[in-house]
Amino acid sequence: NIVLGCITGAIWLGVSVVILSLTGVIHIDGRNQISMLWLWLFSAFINSVMQEVLVRGYLYQMIKNNYNIVVAVLISTGLFTFAHGGAFEAGILPVLNVITMSLFVTAVLEYTNSLIAPIIVHFLWNSVGAIILGGVSLAEDYPHLFNMTFGGNQLLSGGIYKIEGSVVVFVLNVIMIIGFIMAKKKKNIA
Repeated sequence: NIVLGCITGAIWLGVSVVILSLTGVIHIDGRNQISMLWLWLFSAFINSVMQEVLVRGYLYQMIKNNYNIVVAVLISTGLFTFAHGGAFEAGILPVLNVITMSLFVTAVLEYTNSLIAPIIVHFLWNSVGAIILGGVSLAEDYPHLFNMTFGGNQLLSGGIYKIEGSVVVFVLNVIMIIGFIMAKKKKNIA
C-alpha cells in the first residue's frame, strides 16, 4: 500500500504538472529558502493523516458499515469538500476538483482496503505540490520552496487558484476515479 500510494500520488501530481508545463501555462521562477523544511513537511503529513483518518478512516467506514457505500461516499465527500471551504470562494472548478479528489482517494481506499495509500496520495499532493513546488494552495502560512507562476488560459492553468483550479486536474481526477473503480471490479472478479 505504501508503494501504491507513492506511485499513485506521483502519477497524479506529476502528470498534472507535466501537462501544465508542456502547455506553457505554469513555470518555476525562482527558489526560496525554507527554514526547517522537514518541519513543514511533517506538518503537511500530520494534516493529511488527520483529514484521512477523520473522513475516510472513521466517518466513511462508520457510515458504510451502518448504511451503504453510496451514502458513505456522498456524506464523506460532502464533509471533505466543506472542510476545504476556500474552494467555494474560488469557483465551481476548484470545488469540482475537491469533490473529485475526495472521490478519487475514496476509490484508492476501496481498492487497497487500507488508509495508508490515501494518506500517502494526499500527503504527496500537499507536500510536493504545495511546499516544494508552490503549485497547490495550503494555508497561507505554509512556505513553498519554488515559485510556480501561472499564465495563459486560466481554465487550463488554474490562474490564481493554482493547479487546483485547473481543468487538467479535474480530468485527471475523473480518469483516476474510473481507473481505480475498474481495478477494484477486476480485483473482485479474480
